[in-house]
Amino acid sequence: MDYRRTYVRDLLKSQPGGSVSAYGWVKTRRDSKGVHFVQLNDGSCFADLQVVLEAGSIPDSELKKVTTGACVRFDGSLVESPGEGQAVELKATALEVFGPADPESYPLQKKGATMEFLREIAHLRVRGNTFGAVSRVRNRAAWAVHKFFQDRGFSWVHTPMITASDAEGAGAMFHVSTSLEVKNGKYALKSDDPAQDFFGKPSFLTVSGQLNIETHVLGLTNVYPFSPCFRAENSNTARHLSEFWMIEPEQAFCDIEGNMNLAEEFVREVIQDALDNQTDDLAFFDQRIEPGLIKTLEHVAGSSFERITYTDAVEMLRASGESFEFPVSWGCDLQSEHERWLTEKKIGKPVIVTDYPKEIKAFYMYQNDDGKTVRAMDVLVPRIGELIGGSQREDRLDRLERRIDEMGLPKEAYWWYLDLRRFGSAPHAGFGLGFERLIMYLTGMKNIRDVIPFHRAVGQAEF
Repeated sequence: MDYRRTYVRDLLKSQPGGSVSAYGWVKTRRDSKGVHFVQLNDGSCFADLQVVLEAGSIPDSELKKVTTGACVRFDGSLVESPGEGQAVELKATALEVFGPADPESYPLQKKGATMEFLREIAHLRVRGNTFGAVSRVRNRAAWAVHKFFQDRGFSWVHTPMITASDAEGAGAMFHVSTSLEVKNGKYALKSDDPAQDFFGKPSFLTVSGQLNIETHVLGLTNVYPFSPCFRAENSNTARHLSEFWMIEPEQAFCDIEGNMNLAEEFVREVIQDALDNQTDDLAFFDQRIEPGLIKTLEHVAGSSFERITYTDAVEMLRASGESFEFPVSWGCDLQSEHERWLTEKKIGKPVIVTDYPKEIKAFYMYQNDDGKTVRAMDVLVPRIGELIGGSQREDRLDRLERRIDEMGLPKEAYWWYLDLRRFGSAPHAGFGLGFERLIMYLTGMKNIRDVIPFHRAVGQAEF
């Protein structure tokens, strides 16, 4: 046995005839007079392989182990299927049970299991239709991300997960420390002096690789990290995770226009790749999770993205006559309801909004001459709103130092970032995309905890 065996996806595309072996996990089994039908899946595709066992072909002592969840191998002949929905089926003559599953206690045996319940059994849920499909779409999307950037000459750079700076300047970071000891059965700090800690200074899990990646863009020209990030935000909404993956490309000799071009190409190409290669999985999501999903994805993949300024967006929203939950005024941060109105009702396709007020954006964004706005951009898409956030970076030392001071950030923590502006600075720009947000968009899944293999959130670190 090795990876070169024939998978279910290949068997389903094969012509009838010949002896084959099929490995996988039992989805269902039903018994009829003189014959047994087993649905087998190995995760290689959405569809199951139907295995037919005639009465007496397998000893009863082994056959009784073929229950939902059991891991098995069937040997037999691939024959033309008389039923609808599959061209071939396996007529089995031999069976090996690798791992039985007690049907009385197997959790996935439960009918109508909720998403909440499935999160409690994340170690098993990938065997079901929904999470098997999510995993395949996630895998393909990760491949498409790398292909997109590698095809364009970008270098993949592994940015650190431990940092001494807050990339966003917004806090909510996990503290990394070895200054813990157990006293009387409780954790206590050995010392509250950061100088006595492992790194000799306050250190954290990173919320973004962006600042680090700027060290490499000013030497390699086109770079991207695709790596885990962490946020200690005390939130239990369907859109928040404490551990997630970020895609953060950066380009030297690039301004906001070039940044928008790259982001648009990226979104369209990754979506089109899913449409081309995950047909069965997307059809399932369209039917069972988000009706109209495929139509929306096709619309985005085939659209040119409208480009408007933040000021234009605010004017459109204020003139809309809509009764928004969050009032709109210049200087406010646009909410999902505003972003969806722009993409779904006003403009009818993806929108890139630029030139946001500097007060609601990060310190590193290029400051416009008006003194009020920065060259930021958000890519908005129908159904969810913001998908990507980015900017042209401030490459002028004096402007950057002034902005750090204005925001009350510790300048000493950014000494190396400021050095990049002292020695060979260049115009550069980039954007960030939460990978899980992308997978939610591709699948129509409603909770971000359901598009990552093991979710980390407030009070949740079980697996």
